[in-house]
Amino acid sequence: MTHEVLGIDVGGSSVKAALVDVDGGQLVGELISATTPQPATPDGLMPVIAGLVARLPQAAARVGVAFPTVVKRGRVHTAANIDPSWIGTDGAALIERTLGRPVEFLNDADAAGVAEVRWGAGRGQLGTVVMLTFGTGIGTALFTEGRLFPNTELGHMEIRGMDSEKWASAQVKAAQNLDWSAWIERVNVYLERLYAMLWPDVFILGGAISQRFTDFAPLLRSAAKIRPAQFAGQAGVIGAALAAAERPPAIRAAR
Repeated sequence: MTHEVLGIDVGGSSVKAALVDVDGGQLVGELISATTPQPATPDGLMPVIAGLVARLPQAAARVGVAFPTVVKRGRVHTAANIDPSWIGTDGAALIERTLGRPVEFLNDADAAGVAEVRWGAGRGQLGTVVMLTFGTGIGTALFTEGRLFPNTELGHMEIRGMDSEKWASAQVKAAQNLDWSAWIERVNVYLERLYAMLWPDVFILGGAISQRFTDFAPLLRSAAKIRPAQFAGQAGVIGAALAAAERPPAIRAAR
C-alpha cells in the first residue's frame, strides 16, 4: 500500500493539486488545477483550494502546500506574486481550518527543490545544488549536502537595476516575445551572478518551461553543471507532499 499525501502548489497563475506517493516520489492519479483568482487574497484562494481537494480521493490525512512567498513557521512574509493581503497571515492555520487536516506550508521553490533533490535531477548529488523555477517569477532553492536552506528568494537579486525575475523569468520571455537566444542570454547573466555568489556544483532548471529544455540547452553557459528538472510542473506538488510527510506534527504545531 502506498503512503499517500496530498500536495498543493499555489502559483501566480494556477493552483495545482494531486495525491502523491511519497515513498516513490510520484503522483497517484491525475494532477488537477484551477485558475488562481485575481486578486489572490486569502478569502479568494480558500474556495479554490477547497474545491480542488474535494475533487480528489479523501484518503490522505496530511497536506503539503507550496506557496509563492517567504514562509516562516507557517506565516507569510512576502507577496511578490500573490496578493499583499497575505503578508502576516498564518497560511498554515488558515488552510488547516479550511480543509480540516494538518498542513505543512512552505515556499514553492523550496518545495520544488525538495522533490528534485530527493527523487529527481538532484538525487544523490553531493555538494551545493541550486534549484531554479522559471515561471511567473524566478523561484530559488539552495541545498548543501542534501540539506535545504529555506527562503533564499534569489529571484529578487538586482540585475540591470531591477529584480532579476522582472528581467529573466519565463513570464518576461512571453510578455516581451523574446526568442530563445535573447531570453537565454538573460538567463546566462543571471546564472553567472548566482555562480559568483554560491559556487554551486549543479543548477537544476525547472518550471513549466523546463519541458522545452532541449530547445534552449545548447545556448546555456555556466561553470556549474546544468540539468533540467525531472518533474517540471509537478515538482511543487510532489515536494509539498514530501515536506508534509516528513515534518513531525509537533513541529508543525509550534507556530
